[in-house]
Amino acid sequence: MNIVLHQPEIPANTGNIGRTCVATGAVLHLIEPLGFRLTGKELRRAGMDYWEHLDVRRYMNFAEFAEKNIACNPGAKLWMATTKAKKIYTQVQFCADDFIMFGRESAGIPEDILVDYEDTCIRIPMLDKIRSLNLSNSVSIVLYEALRQQSFAGMQMEGALHHRAWRE
Repeated sequence: MNIVLHQPEIPANTGNIGRTCVATGAVLHLIEPLGFRLTGKELRRAGMDYWEHLDVRRYMNFAEFAEKNIACNPGAKLWMATTKAKKIYTQVQFCADDFIMFGRESAGIPEDILVDYEDTCIRIPMLDKIRSLNLSNSVSIVLYEALRQQSFAGMQMEGALHHRAWRE
């Protein structure tokens, strides 16, 4: 899976998303401008020691991202996670090579981009009392649904105690 952040502005959220990408094997795509430096201590703190294991790619703008990823992967879809969507994220079928894009926490994905992707816009249901969920929470919700649909391929499915044994 591929997670795309369009102009992320909060380093702690991006760090948390990076850590989630490492845990799931997802690639993180960052579209400029970023609201922080990737070397910032807040980003490292949120990503902990996992950041060095992250497959992260940067793009100057959406057009560059689309040219390098969407145009050369005709089977992959670009899903747009937005509160403006008509479909719920559980109503679609994700494929392993798909991209799931999220926008700035303060503004979302620009409507100039959304309008060209109406069929692949998806939303997380919520009450109307708030504008949106926290960005890193939203990424986790949608990403894990996409991975569930892929039967969590390649992921560790069982855990073990460190100092004790489970009862049989």
